[in-house]
Amino acid sequence: MTARDTANPSKPLVLVVEDEAALATMLRYNLEKEGYRVAEAGDGEEALTLLAERKPDLVLLDWMLPSLSGIEICRQIRRKPATRELPIIMLTARGEEGDKIRGLNTGADDYLTKPFSLPELMARVRALLRRAQPVSQKGQIGWGDITMDLAAHRVTRGGKAIHLGPTEFRLLQFFIQHPGTVFSREELLDAVWGPDIYVEPRTVDVHIRRLRKALNCDTEADIIRTVRAAGYALDSEDAA
Repeated sequence: MTARDTANPSKPLVLVVEDEAALATMLRYNLEKEGYRVAEAGDGEEALTLLAERKPDLVLLDWMLPSLSGIEICRQIRRKPATRELPIIMLTARGEEGDKIRGLNTGADDYLTKPFSLPELMARVRALLRRAQPVSQKGQIGWGDITMDLAAHRVTRGGKAIHLGPTEFRLLQFFIQHPGTVFSREELLDAVWGPDIYVEPRTVDVHIRRLRKALNCDTEADIIRTVRAAGYALDSEDAA
């Protein structure tokens, strides 16, 4: 990575993957102004090289890039155990709802359409970094055949390890701590994403699908119940 990110190692490191030089410079300036360290990559291949050298705390990832698209980089980040839980915000000129859902389904944690507000971007960076911090509680919680180790940030179902991203981990933790209660998308946004950040309600659906896919890979027992016109709940029928 560039020499720029070597100082003050205690500060979060943000990898900016952006091929527009002017935008990359603006992002670097504003991120450093907020107290972050910054590394830059101008294309997909360089981004993967930097990720292999050192894991950042968050990635700002442009969708349209030379050599490899942001979507493909996102897929590769999520495939590797070392970067599977790395927070990712996608930046793109593609503003259609279908594109947003595609980006989130690929593994992005958040999505901003260009041109975007810098204060909003910085708020989302802060919120995502805060959510990605290790869970402060210790011990284990569980529901049915699911066990969550809050200190180690590990989840098992039926004794088999389940790999969850930071948002899905927090969703599952919230559900297990409030079993049987139906929560609307807005209530889940406030509880899991936080009331100080705006995220579209449809984002909840995407992360619920990702949580279900991870939990149900070897079983048909779906513990997340969809309540039409109301929201989601942890289904009490599978409780042990």
